[in-house]
Amino acid sequence: YREMRKSTGYLMEGEKPTGGQWNYDHDNRKAAPKDVTHPGPIPFTPDEITRDVIALVQARFDTHFGTLQHFEYAVTRANALRALDHFIAHALPRFGDYQDAMLRDNRYLYHSVLSPYINIGLLSPKEVCDVAEQAFKDGHAPINAVEGFIRQILGWREFMRGIYFLKGRDYVQSNYLEHDRPLPDVYWGGDSKMLCMTKAVEQTRETAYAHHIQRLMVTGNYALLAGVDPHQVHEWYLGVYADAFEWVEAPNTIGMSQFADGGVVGSKPYVSSGAYINRMSDYCKSCAYKVTSKKGADACPFNLLYWHFLMRHRNRFANNPRMAQMYRIWDRMDPDHRATVLAEADAYLEAEVPRTDH
Repeated sequence: YREMRKSTGYLMEGEKPTGGQWNYDHDNRKAAPKDVTHPGPIPFTPDEITRDVIALVQARFDTHFGTLQHFEYAVTRANALRALDHFIAHALPRFGDYQDAMLRDNRYLYHSVLSPYINIGLLSPKEVCDVAEQAFKDGHAPINAVEGFIRQILGWREFMRGIYFLKGRDYVQSNYLEHDRPLPDVYWGGDSKMLCMTKAVEQTRETAYAHHIQRLMVTGNYALLAGVDPHQVHEWYLGVYADAFEWVEAPNTIGMSQFADGGVVGSKPYVSSGAYINRMSDYCKSCAYKVTSKKGADACPFNLLYWHFLMRHRNRFANNPRMAQMYRIWDRMDPDHRATVLAEADAYLEAEVPRTDH
């Protein structure tokens, strides 16, 4: 990322980063705001050609996951440019602060929803970064927002591209953790008492979009903790999102989300208990489970599965410097409490993510 910043000159002052820092992530982790001033991306009314395609899809794939009732994406370059201008003008200034936040009744917050247009070629990554940087130079958006946004494109998107073409198509078959449970029905709209999962999947079904924290720390986190076959997770992400092309989706899923590559993309698996979701969202306040319960019938499944995951893979991760502290915390817990947590996690998995015989 730093080399890309230097070679492109984005947010640079000579050889040094603008503001003296390469990364402003510490400013970009604020919890969900009480008020969101951004109305969301521009909804585009389907033109005649788009309506014809919608009718064709409805006729041929009417039983498939998803809905065509509110198709509002841009399908022309002119409208994609309007979407870009709208984001820069109305959302970019607060994007950085709340890029990791989630709200049950607000699907977009300050996210751009430009990735489908970039990945399909209606917008170029360079022109998007250009206008974002100009917004900073004009005093319209702060450095933490602009740096964080440019990093997602210039840094992360290019990194994913490099991983995919370095490792080849066989990369999608990686399964370092040997996870083998089938993808549970909740991913296809099945019943679940977990509000965060229900809302993330509902949004995905209706808009073919979810932002990166919903994908990583809700649907991805759940699949990883539950031990779902990463290839099935990969196929789901590839099939349900409008911005999903294998070259960018597979490294995000196989590497970043499911740690199925054993550490090619990241140095540790991205897993969390319910505490992270509670801190960054308002989901838990209305959930049937209690995020503060560590065990028992009302315990948040993320709390149970988090420790179950760590214990299943203790031999792999206990000596990882970024994870060793959690094993020390576990070892200090009461033995009866530990046994109960693991037993309840086992029971939950057998009920909600059962293995099949085929």
